[in-house]
Amino acid sequence: MQSKAFRFPLSRLRLGTLALALAAFGAHAEVSVFSQPDSDFKGMIRPMTPNVLPGSEVEFRGMGFKPGQKVTLYRGSTALNVEPYVADAEGRLSGKFNVPADAVAARHPIILRASEPDAASVITLKVSKEVPQSGAEKFDIVGKPISRGLYQSAYSGKENALYVTASGGHHVPVTHSELLKVDADSLEVQARVTPAAVPGRDDGHVYAVYGVGVDDVNGHVWVTNTVENTLAVYRTGDLALVKQFAPGALPHGRDVIVDGKRSRVYASPVGESKLAVFDARTLGPLPGIEIASLSRRDKFSPFSLALDEDSGRVYTVSFSTAEVAVIDGASGKVEKVLPLSNAANASGIAYDKHANRILVAAQGSDNLLIIDADSGQTLHDVYVGAGALNVVYDPKAKLAFVSNRGAGTVTVVDKDGSIVANLDGGSLPNHLHDDGRGHVFLVNKARGAEDPRGDHLTRYTLKDR
Repeated sequence: MQSKAFRFPLSRLRLGTLALALAAFGAHAEVSVFSQPDSDFKGMIRPMTPNVLPGSEVEFRGMGFKPGQKVTLYRGSTALNVEPYVADAEGRLSGKFNVPADAVAARHPIILRASEPDAASVITLKVSKEVPQSGAEKFDIVGKPISRGLYQSAYSGKENALYVTASGGHHVPVTHSELLKVDADSLEVQARVTPAAVPGRDDGHVYAVYGVGVDDVNGHVWVTNTVENTLAVYRTGDLALVKQFAPGALPHGRDVIVDGKRSRVYASPVGESKLAVFDARTLGPLPGIEIASLSRRDKFSPFSLALDEDSGRVYTVSFSTAEVAVIDGASGKVEKVLPLSNAANASGIAYDKHANRILVAAQGSDNLLIIDADSGQTLHDVYVGAGALNVVYDPKAKLAFVSNRGAGTVTVVDKDGSIVANLDGGSLPNHLHDDGRGHVFLVNKARGAEDPRGDHLTRYTLKDR
């Protein structure tokens, strides 16, 4: 009898009451879930912790929110903050959250969920893992501070000197900048020059120098003036200015490299899908080399440059599309574009002519890729540390050196993809350069004016070569 009772129909009154309840619930749900969203959402957050490791605390700052807007961060369905962060009257907020100790080293999608008004976006949080320092006993290491704001270096065999650029940031006005000539053996500064002031300004802003390349054939040092979108040429002997190109000659120039044998100068305008080319003798511009990406959605954005002096080939890596371009310098044409696997924000490139391999450092994925230059096959994928920014190949030691800006280390890797050493790089290791004689030079940057481990020039030499 009890089982039959469940088959009795509901009365019309009860059905009406249920219908009204469901309608009311639906109306309430529609209002609360689909209320007016933030149709002009510009909120964003940026992690301030330079090296996020498993078990660490992440500090971040946010901006672009509506005053009073509430923000919760999620990894998957798990909230990272118990109480919402609330934007102040200027739409800014700040906070901290913890990364679990079992977090995998990877680029993690973090969902930013805002309310009052509603909005959402996805940001990427890179969690790195620590590579222990090792192998320092295998190297002679000498270093010293030489200027503020060190950026890059390049070697002159004719002068046995290292040319180092230094600039006080990328924000106008840049009032401190130097090009230095440093004895490669003693690391003593032999000469230094401050770039000329930019005409028409009264705030002390100069043609600040960043990228650097040496032309021993013509006795010139080429530098990029990134902030002013141009470049300049100085003499190797006394650092006298030879030519200052007009603003706009090189949009956001980063690297510059010289093929003295073929009288060609190549520069990478970051954000442009081409290399800029100049005549090393006349100092005049030549037709640029367009680089088409394999991606239909994005464009190739050249970053670092490497040169094979024997063949005249130029190698460059795209920061935006995870690709490498191989360029025939003689014809000025792209031979091929190779896709990269597991390379986020690839930034550094070098060429090993003995093994015909391309080496790529990727700061977004913390790794070094060793690639067969013919097939494009990745032979070794080596995790080296947070922010793998730059790489050089030392032909004497037959080793690759990678500067890890976030980790503060220089990782040394052999041809088999094994880590030979992981050396102290001080604060913010920035740029590496080899002299072809078995020495690798590092310039690093400081974390503020009182940082004793920053703005150093350091030379690494393998003891048993």
